[in-house]
Amino acid sequence: MDIREKYQDGDDSLVEGRNAVAELLKSNRSINKLFVAENAHGRMMDILSLARQAGVPVIRCDRRKLDAMSVTGSHQGVIAQAAPYAYAALEALFEAAEKKQEPPLFVICDSIEDPHNLGAILRSAEAAGAHGVIIPKRRATGLTPAAVKASAGAAEHITIHRAGNLPALLDTLKARGVWIFGAEADGNTSLYDADFAGASALVIGSEGKGISRLVREKCDFIINIPMRGRVNSLNASNAAAVLLYEAVRRRMEGKGDEAE
Repeated sequence: MDIREKYQDGDDSLVEGRNAVAELLKSNRSINKLFVAENAHGRMMDILSLARQAGVPVIRCDRRKLDAMSVTGSHQGVIAQAAPYAYAALEALFEAAEKKQEPPLFVICDSIEDPHNLGAILRSAEAAGAHGVIIPKRRATGLTPAAVKASAGAAEHITIHRAGNLPALLDTLKARGVWIFGAEADGNTSLYDADFAGASALVIGSEGKGISRLVREKCDFIINIPMRGRVNSLNASNAAAVLLYEAVRRRMEGKGDEAE
């Protein structure tokens, strides 16, 4: 069985693309090998320097070999073979918030099936300073090579928990004082009226069906993003970015009020 077949059978050891590999090399994740296209230049020199600093073996190879290994079809001349991604315990997300001395801000992906959407959500969550992302084990994409590449390295820097039972996990969060905000087009509370000052979790539903019934029933609030144009919705990753940055803005305003 070759590397590509192994990955497609569930192994999550391949990381592809310059940004994703560069951030992987800066993380604490163990890396076995780095496959780099022959005659690499430009940004690849920085990646090779990071590999040398980390003591990662570099294998120069023909681009056709990388094409054969690649799952995303867009490896940009570099593929890393790393230790499988280790999902974090739920407690690690709360610890990330405690470390920053901030009320928790989590993103919950309910049945996101497109790895590019998941990667983009991870990227927005990490950039916004969220303390963790929660994804379900079943009926959803995990950290595939496409998701990791789409995250542009964010997957290596944000805490990710994989939940076996999402509705039960929401009960756990609520018992710990986290308010659950589900995002749906038919929500009865505007995004701009929602109070994100305290511990909050933003639920993003699947691309086609939105938030599942059982998860929706656990939400404290169903919020909507006001649409002022003719299109009546955003895709999952865009919606997550809007929600995250509105939550951040409201929290920053709250800090300003406290200072006064």
